[in-house]
Amino acid sequence: MMKVLYPFAYYYPETCAGIYIIDNVMEAAAEAGVESLLTVPTPTRDVMEGAVWERTEKKFGGKTTIRRFHMYGEGKNPIARAFRYLLCETVQLGYCLFKKYDVLFIDSTPPIQGLKLPLVKLFRRKPVVYNAQDIFPDSLAGTGLAKKGGLLWKIGTMVMKITYSCCDKFIVISNDFKENLMGKGILDEKIVVVYNWVDQNAVVHVDRSENKLIKAYGIDPKKFYVEYSGNIGLTQNMDMLLDVMKDLKESHPEIGLILVGEGAYKKQVEEIVKRDELTNVTMLPFQPYEDISHVFSLGDVGLIISKPGVGANSVPSKTWSIMSASRPVLASFDENEIKSILTDSKCGIFTKAGNKEAFKAAIIKLYEDRALAIEMGKNGRLFVMDNLTREVSAGKYVEVLKSVVKK
Repeated sequence: MMKVLYPFAYYYPETCAGIYIIDNVMEAAAEAGVESLLTVPTPTRDVMEGAVWERTEKKFGGKTTIRRFHMYGEGKNPIARAFRYLLCETVQLGYCLFKKYDVLFIDSTPPIQGLKLPLVKLFRRKPVVYNAQDIFPDSLAGTGLAKKGGLLWKIGTMVMKITYSCCDKFIVISNDFKENLMGKGILDEKIVVVYNWVDQNAVVHVDRSENKLIKAYGIDPKKFYVEYSGNIGLTQNMDMLLDVMKDLKESHPEIGLILVGEGAYKKQVEEIVKRDELTNVTMLPFQPYEDISHVFSLGDVGLIISKPGVGANSVPSKTWSIMSASRPVLASFDENEIKSILTDSKCGIFTKAGNKEAFKAAIIKLYEDRALAIEMGKNGRLFVMDNLTREVSAGKYVEVLKSVVKK
């Protein structure tokens, strides 16, 4: 029986974005008769309160094994975090060199994972499939963490050249990503585009009268809400979002913002909300996955937002969750595929990243035209059912994994 090794940085019960992807892929693999071994550090990052986990766990009819190795928590010290990544990669290298498997599946986060591949290729000669959920060092330049042409950029470029040279297939989440990799010299036939997906059965519309979070957090069910759910970090342009809410507090007090999530910028957001007395902003912590339908059904409109220059090559996976919950998408983003998806499927409104006035005007438009908002939400759900179900997309991953194994 074919076996895939997944050396990963994060897994449940951690709440990092994208964990559902690998879980769905392993489930689809099990359904196709493929065994999986996922090796991962013990959970320390945004672990749900009361979560229970074991060092070794079997899933999906016993065909999937989760093996957690002990590691200290990430913390906020950048040197300690970097050293932790190196320790983790040393352990993961051991799994890659000595465990039995047919295909190695590598994720793009953290990017230093690729540095072990030359040794793995030299001693094991196993095919490698690279899952590009992000593109480095391009994304570092977009966030301002690296200057194009600077030292960190050059180091990142070197790391990715080493990584890419060892990979047999690349899975990317958009055509923009594919063009980016081809510009870096990757052959067209090595790249497969698979949009991130949503479990259409797990994320559905929940009426406000039945939404448990409405009562739990004292949310006024009669108000009109825009909602952001996800990482509250440096790149999400929270400053602009809160500035818009400051304006709307005076001009449209019936409009509120619900923020759900955690992240490096959350404390600053809380301070701004308190300082500016933004009583139209409600903040919630990350919620358990089983409540995901309730989360994405909280708002009348779902937001995807980033600073200019950050999202040029990305389509946030939360987009599909918003659409699956029958909510219109309002994007403040760099122009890429997301613009054409929202426009062509008539499931949302696109505004350019950083354009505060256009973004605010779009909120007001959806507030004033509820019928339009509802129609866009229905269109989004239809798009998901036609293009982005777990069965279709996770199945494509399994097809790629099988394709690199010599018969």
